[in-house]
Amino acid sequence: MKKIAILVLGILTFLVVHEGAHAVVGHAFGELEGFRLHYYGAEVIFKTPVEERSGIHWGFISGSANALTLALGYLLLALRKTLAATRNFFWRSYFYYLTFLFLFIDAFNLSIGPFLYGGDIGGIAVGFGLNRYLIQVIFLFILLLNRELIVQKLFPAYGVKSSHPLFQPLFKTRP
Repeated sequence: MKKIAILVLGILTFLVVHEGAHAVVGHAFGELEGFRLHYYGAEVIFKTPVEERSGIHWGFISGSANALTLALGYLLLALRKTLAATRNFFWRSYFYYLTFLFLFIDAFNLSIGPFLYGGDIGGIAVGFGLNRYLIQVIFLFILLLNRELIVQKLFPAYGVKSSHPLFQPLFKTRP
C-alpha cells in the first residue's frame, strides 16, 4: 500500500509540474484562463479556443511542459546513484517513481498519445509550424531511448529486476 501511495504522489507531482509549466508560460503570454479538474487529471484552460490558435507562442505554451518534465527526468537520472543511496523508503521510492514518470510520460504523450487522445502536440505543431507526424517520430525515438535508459540505468540503480519482455535491454552496453 505504501508503494501505491508513493506512486500516486509521484503522479500528482508530475501533473503539478507539467500543468504548472503550461500555466506559467500561458500566463506569460496572457493566455491563462484557469484550471479544470477531470477524473483523469488536470487541464489548463486558455483564453484562445483550440481551433483559433496560431503563432509561435503556442509552441512554447504547449511544449514547455514537455521539455521541463523530460529535462527533470534526465536530471533525476543523472542523480540516480545519490538518490537511490538514501535509506529512507519514502524518498527512495518517490525519486524512483519521479524519474520513471518524468522520462516516460511526455515522451509517450508526444509519440503514441496523439493517436489516442491528442494532447500537447497540436499546439507544438501549430506554434512551431512542424508536421505532427515528424514530432511523433522524433518523440518515438526519445521514448525508445528513455525506455532503454530506464531499463539499463534506472532499474539497476534502484535494484529493480524484471523478466517482462518490455523491460529487457534492447542493446547490450559495455560494463
